[in-house]
Amino acid sequence: MIYLQLFLEFFLIGLFTFGGGYAMIPLIKQMVIKNLWLTEDLFIDFLAVAESTPGPIAINMATFVGATQGGPFGSIVATIGVVLPAFLIIILIAALLKHLLDNPYVQAFLKGIKPVIFGLILATGIVLFMKSIGFTGFTSFDFKYQTLVISILLITLFVGYKLYFKKKMNSILFILLAASIGITTFLYFNLLS
Repeated sequence: MIYLQLFLEFFLIGLFTFGGGYAMIPLIKQMVIKNLWLTEDLFIDFLAVAESTPGPIAINMATFVGATQGGPFGSIVATIGVVLPAFLIIILIAALLKHLLDNPYVQAFLKGIKPVIFGLILATGIVLFMKSIGFTGFTSFDFKYQTLVISILLITLFVGYKLYFKKKMNSILFILLAASIGITTFLYFNLLS
């Protein structure tokens, strides 16, 4: 039963989410919390890990959730579920591409969906940032200095690098710097307390 549920949940997310893995994050979060598969804190922690590891974030998340609920076979089923809709849609689009992109209804659909995708990604970023600095709900706030310090340092590094070198920082280098700053900040604040 869990395998069918994993497949269907991730299949529906893959089928009805436009904009890639980042646009899927709110739907995956809602689904895993609704089904009591992960807590919100564990979801946010894993999101950071999924973003730092190779591969598309939606596939990483489906694999992890599937593994926690159904072991290795659960991870396979959830991953197939999230990938299958995109695979089928791409094959369909490739077969009809020439005629499909000229269709005014398809053009209108694509123009209408872009702001939704932007909104989903922006809302996810804001929620993740608020949670990471200690916002736990409308009635409580447990401020985390470490996260604020790390955020300020990373933004400064990113902007400084872009201004000085006139190009974007390599993503792998940025992830390694973020991990180093995170570990250093964590150790520093733990030594102070």
